[in-house]
Amino acid sequence: MYPMKGTKIMDDVRGLNDGLTGYFIEDIFVGQTAVYAKTVTEADVVLFAGISGDTNPVHLNEEFANTTMFKGRIAHGILTASFISTVLGTRLPGPGCIYMSQNLKFKAPVRIGDTVHARVTVLEVIAEKRRVVFKTVVSVGETVVIDGDATLMVPSRG
Repeated sequence: MYPMKGTKIMDDVRGLNDGLTGYFIEDIFVGQTAVYAKTVTEADVVLFAGISGDTNPVHLNEEFANTTMFKGRIAHGILTASFISTVLGTRLPGPGCIYMSQNLKFKAPVRIGDTVHARVTVLEVIAEKRRVVFKTVVSVGETVVIDGDATLMVPSRG
């Protein structure tokens, strides 16, 4: 949701911002980082199943899920991974960036009620191509549940 025209909002990465403008390639540096945290709810899992069409019973059926290696329901891996997109699209680099690629390694399950922290860290800035490579990590507490990297196209001031 975007603020009304002329309204400024506080952003924990950039300070005051209009919600429509992210970082330009000229403003990004190696080591820069941003985080988004979200507690995964029953509604998140059910709605994601409906939107994606992934109705695997390991996500929706407690009885079935109890018979699996997870011993209970788990959130969709891609739902969890989507929080990486949240950080990239809203915080760093923010609005205006274009996702080009994402590599993911799913390391541990996420359960309803878990609070996930999606963190992105700038690994490389390729200014002449307007590309930025990020380390992407999603964790629950001290446990890394997703590890990967992403490449994005970022607007230039010029």
